[in-house]
Amino acid sequence: MSTAAPTTGAGTATSAPPARGGAGRRRRPSPVTRLSSLSWTSLLYVAPALAFFGVFVLYPIGISVWYSFYAYDGLTVGTLVGWGNYTAVFTDGRLRAALLHSLVLLFFYAALPVCVGLLLAGAMSRIRVYGLTAFRAVLFLPQILSSVVVAVAWRNLLAEDGPVNAVLRAVGLGRFATSWLGDFDTALPSIGVIGTWVEYGLCMVLFLSGIVAIDRSTYEAARLDGAGPVREFFAITLPALRPQISIALILTITFALRNFDLIWNTTRGGPGTTTTVPSLYVYQDAFQNRMLGRASALAVVLTLVILLVVVVVQLALREREGPRRRFTGPRMPDRKVQSS
Repeated sequence: MSTAAPTTGAGTATSAPPARGGAGRRRRPSPVTRLSSLSWTSLLYVAPALAFFGVFVLYPIGISVWYSFYAYDGLTVGTLVGWGNYTAVFTDGRLRAALLHSLVLLFFYAALPVCVGLLLAGAMSRIRVYGLTAFRAVLFLPQILSSVVVAVAWRNLLAEDGPVNAVLRAVGLGRFATSWLGDFDTALPSIGVIGTWVEYGLCMVLFLSGIVAIDRSTYEAARLDGAGPVREFFAITLPALRPQISIALILTITFALRNFDLIWNTTRGGPGTTTTVPSLYVYQDAFQNRMLGRASALAVVLTLVILLVVVVVQLALREREGPRRRFTGPRMPDRKVQSS
């Protein structure tokens, strides 16, 4: 004898609730299952990039680390010296002076371009004139030029009989005319000015892209609260550009610490050693002095320094979690509505 299933008022049978034990619950696939279900053919699309990265980046880095523990001239069999090359790197007085020069160039290659880029981006975001796009392209032009072309052009500009000194003599400032790249006092700042001219265009473009993404209603609210252009820049624009500033500092600092071709094609580290940087010593030890082990150790140390600086910049300028506060101007006193 069969029993009828319970029915609702409409006459349809009600289904039993799912069991709590997991039989009726949908299970998540395990990591092994997800990995096995992955289409391995999709990896073929990234295989060329991975192969290129492994052959031309990872392999040379590994070889450099291996050579750094040997006294090796590139021709004869190397001799294992352990940490001797690293000890020579950290005890070399010339290298300490070169690192000091790199720190000076950080101001010209990183801090100054970021400030100039912020100034230009803030001005261009408020100015609406004909031909502004072409003006932006001209300002960005130094970034796309070859470093060799930039070095040769500025070497001619800053020569003793170059256009810069000619202009100074024409306006009655001939006493300031000098061989800018050949003077012990002006060589390093002159290299820094060239780096500022090269890098500020990149910073400007990054900041302009960040300003475009800012909500326009925020600026309108600030203007209604009585904020001027300077207050808008420091209260709205600058905090919103934190990711772009972080990227700009990482790129410019990396360029400053690994810079070689610009200095080599202008001063070759001179006069004397006033413009030498660690990358020049890497080149000289490897290709002139035939000390590949020491050059490799210096290259490894320089790479670690760059990575450390990048990590510090990212931690210092990382975006804080939490809601972003809107601009609030001075609070006006509440007015009580008088009832008639």
